[in-house]
Amino acid sequence: MSVKALFFDVFGTLVDWRAGIAREAERILKPRGHALDWFAFADAWRDEYQPGMEEVRAGRTPFSKLDVLHRRNLERILPRFGISNLEDDVARDLNLAWHRLDGWRDVAPGLMQLRKQCLLAPVSNGNISLMVDLARRNNFPWDAILGAETAGDYKPKPRVYLAACAALDLPPGECMMVAAHTNDLVAAAKCGLRTAHVARPNERGPGTGEAAPKAPVDVAASSLEELAARLEA
Repeated sequence: MSVKALFFDVFGTLVDWRAGIAREAERILKPRGHALDWFAFADAWRDEYQPGMEEVRAGRTPFSKLDVLHRRNLERILPRFGISNLEDDVARDLNLAWHRLDGWRDVAPGLMQLRKQCLLAPVSNGNISLMVDLARRNNFPWDAILGAETAGDYKPKPRVYLAACAALDLPPGECMMVAAHTNDLVAAAKCGLRTAHVARPNERGPGTGEAAPKAPVDVAASSLEELAARLEA
């Protein structure tokens, strides 16, 4: 395969959002007297992710950064956990928990291997400042930061994938989308991109993620390090 650029989904594929949000929620809310199922809180917040973006994708609300949607979704779930009148600075700090997630163990070394051969960029629904903070925290060696904010829309809309290819002046066939979610890869393939699935079988807890792709892909790997070996990086 003549692949010159690799584009990466981030939440779930590169970073462990569930453990990170649970950790940060406990750190911020527990000292204020709240006792929650922290993983249930993380799951509930994440469950609002797709519905919030669908409002934008369907044209019912204008495009806004994911940080804005995350804050809106946070306000929606707080009452379910018996939390009200949270101070604005506390809510803001909690919302920035998405900027403080940790990468899966294979990601940083795998990216360094892959960078020897290809250009690397996130093509995530996360906004640019969010991607910058995650990269600095986890030593992700991006050549560019692409995705929803540069395209003005959210995956799996075609313009997000095609705008990433155009930003690097490459045809879709020379770009590969890497994700742990088959629906992301199917959408990218429809735009002409190559596809690679990375298994994250425990994304939402043991046995809850995709251990294998649910549709044909160009490459299926168990880690980014295996992907690098498969691509001979």
